[in-house]
Amino acid sequence: MNIKSYRHPWLFYSLSTLISWIFWGIAAYLSHLQPAMHYIRIVSILGIAGLSAPMLIAFWLMHKDGLLKNDLGNRLFHIKSSQSFYWVIAVFLMLVSILLAQAISLIFGYSPEQFKITGHYSFTSGIFPVWFILLIAPVLEELGWHTYGTDTLRNRFNLFQTSMIFALFWGIWHIPLSLIKDYYQSHLVATGWLYSINFLVSIFPFVILMNWLYYKTERNILVAIIFHITAGFFNEIFATHPMSKVIQTGLLIILASYIVVKEKTFFFKQEMTD
Repeated sequence: MNIKSYRHPWLFYSLSTLISWIFWGIAAYLSHLQPAMHYIRIVSILGIAGLSAPMLIAFWLMHKDGLLKNDLGNRLFHIKSSQSFYWVIAVFLMLVSILLAQAISLIFGYSPEQFKITGHYSFTSGIFPVWFILLIAPVLEELGWHTYGTDTLRNRFNLFQTSMIFALFWGIWHIPLSLIKDYYQSHLVATGWLYSINFLVSIFPFVILMNWLYYKTERNILVAIIFHITAGFFNEIFATHPMSKVIQTGLLIILASYIVVKEKTFFFKQEMTD
């Protein structure tokens, strides 16, 4: 299918931002009220509602168009054996990158205790178990970003431009989460400016790599979901020092830059069809 049918980027991204920010703004306000336990349920539900907004907007934009609905169904579960290399990358890249980053950090005197699997997480998520958030958040997000959001940008820009624009938007979209007490982004802010900036910077190589996998597997939505899930999961299971995540960002930038240079035509050609 030609992605020219995905033609409402301004509507999709403006509504995704507005609705998510309204839910998260209310959640942020309530999360700081006392006693906190009185508001934890509604804060948790509002957090999920904000995550769900892009998906619901994408489905709303697609629901009256038979071509888009058929395209969605065709892209959810098709897996080809010829694309197995990209699926292996989607599953294991983030694990390898965080382990390598931790290994490099040892050179600078950071603890080998980082390699321990802790059994607990660096943040809380209200009434929902953290493992559930690490699973459901990527699913909800990618059912918005890679059902409609990415292709509606790719309709107008080459893949590199699409990735840069989306990464910038995605970083801005996350900002209100830093105001919700005990959420992951609020913990980042508390650890210091370097780690907050690192989170925003890390989005750019991550998006390049995710979109590379997405288009190499013929716009497979599931590969984007898996890559997103592994990023959150593997960065949480170890006792990783925050500086190791800075090193990981550097490694991902090197890898993403190599892939872009190696596949210039893939990233910089303007037209794209299936």
